[in-house]
Amino acid sequence: MSRPGHAWAGLAAGLAAAALLGWWLPAPLLDWQPALVRHEPWRAFSAAFVHWSDTHLAANLAGTAVLAALGLAGRLPARATLAWLLAWPLTHLGLAVMPTLTHYGGLSGVLHAGVAVAATWLVATAAGTRRRIGAAIAVGLLLKLLLEEPWGAPLRAGSGWDIATAPLAHATGALAGLLCAAVVLAWPRRPVVRADTRPDTPP
Repeated sequence: MSRPGHAWAGLAAGLAAAALLGWWLPAPLLDWQPALVRHEPWRAFSAAFVHWSDTHLAANLAGTAVLAALGLAGRLPARATLAWLLAWPLTHLGLAVMPTLTHYGGLSGVLHAGVAVAATWLVATAAGTRRRIGAAIAVGLLLKLLLEEPWGAPLRAGSGWDIATAPLAHATGALAGLLCAAVVLAWPRRPVVRADTRPDTPP
């Protein structure tokens, strides 16, 4: 059985590796395009692997490393990893609410989903310091989203960035992460049957 946090870190590493591979692939085949996603549904996944500059890629790779460390430190279980995995395509499908966002690429939406899953999981299942850390992360995430005003223009030019950012992707990622974490937490766990457990036999 894998240790808590290892599956989470493995997913973060997989996302980072796929982003590095995506850097060498043509963006028009992978990025989110609302006009094409119905006939090319893989874009709900592959949009995460498109990056528009080396700074964009480096920042998101750093984000995956931070999330991997959070999962290990927070001892997030495989079920939390499942919630993050489910939130991945939902993050991009949520962009359909803004059809004027005609192109999107990057890991940031999926990373925001991971942050939301981690915060929700720690608040709901941990205790003491880990729960307080989860609550602090949740508050920080909410404030960040409100300051970004995702209901506004689809793209924003931000200071320090050489690309325009899409705040809506951060919001849809966080919402997808929250919803998927809530669903997985509410889903009943199957009882664990130990291999050495044997039924009672009559004397």
